[in-house]
Amino acid sequence: RSFPCSGAGSTTGSSSPFAPLKLPYLNDLREPQSMQVIIITGASDGIGAELARQLARQHGTDARLVLAARNVQALEAVAAQCQSLGAITLVVPTDVCVPAQCQQLVATAVAHFGQLDALINNAGVSAQALFSEVKADDLAWYEDLMRVNLWGSVWCTHAALPHLKATRGRLVAVSSLAGLVGVPGRTAYSASKFAMTGFFEALRTELRSSGVSVTTAYPGVVATQIRYRGLNAQGQPAGSSGLKEDKAMSVETCAGLIVQGMHHREREVVMSAQGKIGRFLKLLAPGLVEKMAMAALKDEVKPR
Repeated sequence: RSFPCSGAGSTTGSSSPFAPLKLPYLNDLREPQSMQVIIITGASDGIGAELARQLARQHGTDARLVLAARNVQALEAVAAQCQSLGAITLVVPTDVCVPAQCQQLVATAVAHFGQLDALINNAGVSAQALFSEVKADDLAWYEDLMRVNLWGSVWCTHAALPHLKATRGRLVAVSSLAGLVGVPGRTAYSASKFAMTGFFEALRTELRSSGVSVTTAYPGVVATQIRYRGLNAQGQPAGSSGLKEDKAMSVETCAGLIVQGMHHREREVVMSAQGKIGRFLKLLAPGLVEKMAMAALKDEVKPR
C-alpha cells in the first residue's frame, strides 16, 4: 500500500498559473503594515500554489512566503513564480504526517524571518470509496487520511500558535463542503473534514481574547487534480473523480475567496450558493440535502 501521506495539496487544472486575477476586491486588502510572513502547507500545486501566487501579487515585496510540501521541485517552481511578483520565499520540504517536521517548519520560518503572521493549513488528501467496498485489511488508510487532513493541521497549528499570538495573526484551515455535509463515497474524507471543522471552531472560541483570528474555508468542487489523486477502496490513487465537475469553481476564484476571508478575519468562507443553502437546509429538510449530495456523484459511483 502506497499512501501519499503528505501535504501535497491540489493540482491546478487547465488554468494558467500566470492568468491575471479577475477579483477586484483584492486591490483593497493591503494592511497598513509591512512584512507579512505566511506559511502555506500543500503549497506545491493546486489551491496552495495559487494562494501563494495571489499573496505574492497582493503584498509584493512585503510578502515573506514559506512554502511547504513534499515535492521540492514543484515548490521551487511555485517559489520562482512568487519571486517574479516581488515576494521573498522560503521553501521548506515538509511531510505534515510527521509531527517533528511540522514543528521544524514553523521553527525554520520564525528563525529565518523573525516572526509569523499567518498559517494556512491547506495540505490534504482526498478519497472516494463506498464504505461497503473497503476491505477490513484496507481500513488503515482511513487513519492515514485523518493523519494528513486533521493531524497535520493540528500539529502545524500547535507549533505556530505562540508566534501567531505575538503578532495577533491569522489561522486559516482549508476544509471542504464535505466537512459540512456528509457526501456519499466520501466517508473517510468527510470524517477528516468534519473533524477539522470541529477542531478549528472550538479553537476559534478559545482564541477570542488573543487577537488571533481563525478562518475556516469550505471549497466545493474546484478545478484541480486532488480528486484524481484521491484514494480508492484499496487506499491507492483512484486516477479519476467520482464527482460531477461541469460546474467546478476555478482555482483562482477559490484561492481569491480564501485570501479575502483571511484578510477580513472572517470566521467561515462557504463557497457556492449550494453550499450556503445546504448547511441550513440540512436542519429543516435533511432528506433533501442527502438527495442533493447523491446527485453530485457520477452515476457509475453511486451505491446500488
